[in-house]
Amino acid sequence: MTHQSTPTDTDRPLKPALLRGWRRVCPNCGSGPLFKGYLSVRDTCPVCAQELYHQRADDGPAYVTILVCGHLLGPLMLIAFEVFRPDPIVLSLVFILLFVALALFLLPRIKGALVALQWAKRMHGFGKDRVVTPAQ
Repeated sequence: MTHQSTPTDTDRPLKPALLRGWRRVCPNCGSGPLFKGYLSVRDTCPVCAQELYHQRADDGPAYVTILVCGHLLGPLMLIAFEVFRPDPIVLSLVFILLFVALALFLLPRIKGALVALQWAKRMHGFGKDRVVTPAQ
């Protein structure tokens, strides 16, 4: 009886893929840009030709970004109010600006990590494509 080799998670290590996604580069080769704009994922990597159109990030990165920003800035807002007692309008304006800046910073990175997670776990058609190796 012969044993057929099937692709496993060891073929695509999760941690390097997530770090590459966080850096907004291709999860396969680590050098091609993942996005063609602020949040638009490329159909294929220009360096290694890895197909990226399989990704289904949709609203997930936005929800995670809001969750992270809220959990980071919520306690800071309470501490700032208790320690400094600023005018509520000033406190609101400062933390709205902080929230927007942090969300704009985190959103493409979280989306890149989510696309990389899907690639590493062979989700949504990423496992069906051919094995692509980076060009030397």
